[in-house]
Amino acid sequence: MNYYFTGLIILALTILALFVEPAYPRNEYLNDYGVRCGEFEIRTDKRETDYNYSDSSTNEQQYLSFTYRKYLGTDCKTAKENVAIKQQLELMKMCGRVNSNPSLAYNSNFDLLVSKCRGVTPARDNTRPSDSQSLWDDMKDEYKKENPEVNLMGDKFINSGKTKLNKGGLKIQPKDYILPLPKPKQNE
Repeated sequence: MNYYFTGLIILALTILALFVEPAYPRNEYLNDYGVRCGEFEIRTDKRETDYNYSDSSTNEQQYLSFTYRKYLGTDCKTAKENVAIKQQLELMKMCGRVNSNPSLAYNSNFDLLVSKCRGVTPARDNTRPSDSQSLWDDMKDEYKKENPEVNLMGDKFINSGKTKLNKGGLKIQPKDYILPLPKPKQNE
């Protein structure tokens, strides 16, 4: 067994573990999407130099530096507007749920969210049928009316509501039917 190779792998993994940061989950609609306009940095340096000449003198120099880094890409104003638009679109999607849950208004942890959603009313989807049936059920019923000889999943109309199939011979009792009481047990 080659112990040098094993030791080298352990050393490499140890060094790697020192520089690796944990992966944290990202909340996509609350972060800034990596928008960085630029960074400004102030730094001080002190340098000491020893001269080993006959007098053994020391030279000290201190520096103060200002650094500004500008990142390439879209300009800062456009990037910040894009982030604001993404957050507003997410609020539009979620404010319907927030406004329909009145208990959130009484929880102090959601004060900011409730204040952002106050007055936002979501637009309703008016494309659904008034009987709230799916388009698939409507299409199936139309097909069944046009082709009565074809058997489809039990051969019934879905939207009719009043017609129920009874192929198994079971009788459906009316809603006001009272079930008979069980017979008392005989003591043996």
